[in-house]
Amino acid sequence: MNKKNMAHLEKRLREERARVMKELGYYDESFNTSLQGADGDLSSYSFHMADQGTDAMEREKQFLFASQEGRYLWHVNEALRRFYSTPEKFGLCHSCGQPISFERLDALPHARLCISCKEKEEDAKRR
Repeated sequence: MNKKNMAHLEKRLREERARVMKELGYYDESFNTSLQGADGDLSSYSFHMADQGTDAMEREKQFLFASQEGRYLWHVNEALRRFYSTPEKFGLCHSCGQPISFERLDALPHARLCISCKEKEEDAKRR
């Protein structure tokens, strides 16, 4: 892979990391706001029992989204670690050793497997 493509992929990884960190910061802010401050009410109790269920469901959804972003951040950080520790191996499939296409890496900069190996892995998971 040429230096121009490597620089582009490094930039993409850094942009993805910054985006995810910003998103996680948003979730952190929303987790830290109290129910009392969310609707302007001085009481932390909902007026109706159904509102309590809605509030709990919204918190659960935010926790789910934050954990997904956290896992994605881990993958991006691992890709950056691979990029900086062994740049000559970055962009090579971890399974077969063949180069991963630049288009795949541009779309998914933390990809570890080429498309054919990824398809094999997904087929094996389905069985």
